[in-house]
Amino acid sequence: MKHFLAFLCLLESILQAFPECTVPASDFQLEGDYLIGGLIDIHHVSAPVYQDRPEATDCSSQLFLIPNYRRFQLMRFTVEEINNSTNLLPNVSLGYEIFDHCSDVQNFPGIFQLISVNGLIQPWGEPQKNLSKVIAVVGPFSSTNALTVSPLFMMDLIPMVSYGAAASAFSEKKKFPSFLRTVHSNKDIIGVIVNIILHFNWRWVAFLNSDNDYGSDGRDLFVKRIRDTKICLAYTNDLNDNTNYSSMFKQIEAQRVPIIIVFAPKMTAEALIESAVQLNITDKVWIAGDTWSLNKNLRKKEGIKNIGTVLGVSQPVVTIPGFNDFIYSSKNQTHCENAEQNMFCNQVCNCSSLTADDILTADPSFSFPVYSAVYAIAHALHNALQCGAGRCNENITVYPHMVLAELKTSHFTLLNLSIEFDENGDPKYGSYSLVFWNSSGDAEKIGFYKFHPSLHFFINNTKIQWHSNGQVPTSQCSEECPLGYAKIQNGIHNCCFNCLVCRNGTYINSTEDPYNCIPCKETEWSAEGSTSCSLRVVEYVSFTDSGAILIMVGAWVLVGLTLAVSVLFAINYNTPVVRSAGGPMCFLILGCLSLSSLSVFFYFDKPTLSFCILRFLPFLLFYTVCIACFVVRSFQIVCIFKMAAKIPKLHSWWMKYHGQWLVITVAFVTQALLLVIGYSYAPPRPYNDTFWYPDKIILGCDISIKATTGSIVLFILLCSLCFIFSYMGKDLPKNYNEAKAITYCLLLLILIWIIFATEHMLYHGKYIQTLNALALLSSLYSFLLWYFIPKCYIIIFQPKKNTPQYFQGLIQSYTKTISQ
Repeated sequence: MKHFLAFLCLLESILQAFPECTVPASDFQLEGDYLIGGLIDIHHVSAPVYQDRPEATDCSSQLFLIPNYRRFQLMRFTVEEINNSTNLLPNVSLGYEIFDHCSDVQNFPGIFQLISVNGLIQPWGEPQKNLSKVIAVVGPFSSTNALTVSPLFMMDLIPMVSYGAAASAFSEKKKFPSFLRTVHSNKDIIGVIVNIILHFNWRWVAFLNSDNDYGSDGRDLFVKRIRDTKICLAYTNDLNDNTNYSSMFKQIEAQRVPIIIVFAPKMTAEALIESAVQLNITDKVWIAGDTWSLNKNLRKKEGIKNIGTVLGVSQPVVTIPGFNDFIYSSKNQTHCENAEQNMFCNQVCNCSSLTADDILTADPSFSFPVYSAVYAIAHALHNALQCGAGRCNENITVYPHMVLAELKTSHFTLLNLSIEFDENGDPKYGSYSLVFWNSSGDAEKIGFYKFHPSLHFFINNTKIQWHSNGQVPTSQCSEECPLGYAKIQNGIHNCCFNCLVCRNGTYINSTEDPYNCIPCKETEWSAEGSTSCSLRVVEYVSFTDSGAILIMVGAWVLVGLTLAVSVLFAINYNTPVVRSAGGPMCFLILGCLSLSSLSVFFYFDKPTLSFCILRFLPFLLFYTVCIACFVVRSFQIVCIFKMAAKIPKLHSWWMKYHGQWLVITVAFVTQALLLVIGYSYAPPRPYNDTFWYPDKIILGCDISIKATTGSIVLFILLCSLCFIFSYMGKDLPKNYNEAKAITYCLLLLILIWIIFATEHMLYHGKYIQTLNALALLSSLYSFLLWYFIPKCYIIIFQPKKNTPQYFQGLIQSYTKTISQ
């Protein structure tokens, strides 16, 4: 017995020499007056779990994530800090029950545990009794997890405050009435990414997203956000475990896309970037979402510098006082191995080998969202319990929907940051940091994007060390067109285009419409490749123009000469020269020549409707009479010397019924009717000629071919008959030359209008009107000078040839010649 007691004492001394082994309460549970549920994916199911029978996934056997374990410890620390506070929830203790939510679709036991009491869930319609002490839930982190489990909490309006679920669908309060979050939605982070792209004037980008609710939502928001910008989505792809990275990067290289946006969770992004390093993908700009922009493993990975430049959008890293001490304190405790034997499903960590430094040096992303989520619930409970003056009202029974109501209106300050939710349950507060992975492997802050109280975006370009020799990389499907060129879209993307120079008379306004050349107004002009139009110079021949003055003087001279010839012929009316020239018909011809000259005066000054009509009407009408007179005159000459001898009856009929005047009258009336009908149908109108000179407007008159065809045909017909009859009298006596004179005048007339037609084809300037008037005046002078003036010369200077005896001698001599 004595030896046995000695043995016991020795054993006791030996046991006292070893450190005490404590069996502390689980890290996953803490008793309190009110419980906060926690859904944090400490482990992650990286591949689908196939089972033969329905059973929950054992999270502890899956991939352990240190950054998520840090968030788990942060939630524990936050609850402990609130419980130690004398201002927030005095005399009320908070507890928690946290579950390792490692799977998207196979983690329901923990959810049921939170909403049940003693393993039973109260049906709807039952009085509120035996309710769970859980008043709110923090988490889960991913959008897919939140979408899967949120309906179970929504039905009883249990507040869910997520610290990472960013899908835009959660902003729809009809579907998710009790869902709030302390991170901004995908809509906001996509807005930041688009601002980065616009800041560097990138146009041609690829968007790689995870094949889940988070990534698909981000892609859809990005496509919608760039719709009214110059950014084009050249390539997009969903990333999953079966992604063929080699084929994907070949397609990106084929599209020549230098900017790659990666909108995916941490593990998916790691697999992508590691593949890019292995496949030697270089010279790219990678834009990281907030899920992996602070990833320390990737930043330190060998070969990461070769892939190009990495820019990222991250949650701002907020230092939380006291958290480091909490981690060191908890890790210094010695736990027994059997401490976790009685834990509920997925409340086992297997993380005893972690040191405090491992936790504190992990990715700090989403730390403050966890911290602020717990504090938001605590403040809401504080208000629901009407806490104040060091105590809370113990007579109030708080239900989850009461906490939800207070959460929606909560507004408090945490670490000098304002915490408040909008009507969609999204945070009004906060900002994003813009980071750059520098050569030292650090995520260096280069800018920020602040949301409240107003949007403020800033990037310090000088801090970025670009992979392209310090120059900002360019990203365009097609090079920008030079000035004066329009874009012709090539394919489905408006960033891909060919360049086409805008032709004369059009211009391009690249700010308003870079794809279409805009026609100039009729009063404007532009050269090829112009960006604006200039006013055209309006040109016409004025009355003061030297050419116009000379022609008008020539017209007055013509009128004077016709008057003088008329007087001379009137004095010598009964002489053979006047009688052979046509007698009374000469005065009609001279009068019509004078009236035809009126058209000359309307070719000058600005054209009007009346000016355009009078340019052609007097000439066509009265010159037709002149030609008709010469037709009759040439016909009479032929009849006198040929037809009188061979067909005397025809000659007598012609003389008896005054055939010459009948023909002239018919020609005049016919031309008058044709002109009236034609001008009634389509009168000549003022016309601005902008075709031949791009910088000028030539004022003229537009003549309808259809309206004047009849008049011109009649005119040509008379000229042709006149030429035929006059040519038939070419063998008349040499000195009796009326037929020869008419033929010569007609040849001269034809030559004048051939010359004018040639000029009209070669020259289209304002002086074409002057040339037209000159041709018209020359036509009048051709008959005056070559038909009437020679006769005036005989009358004045050779009166001996103006006797009946002289003319009878010529006729007798010609008659003898014909009879022989």
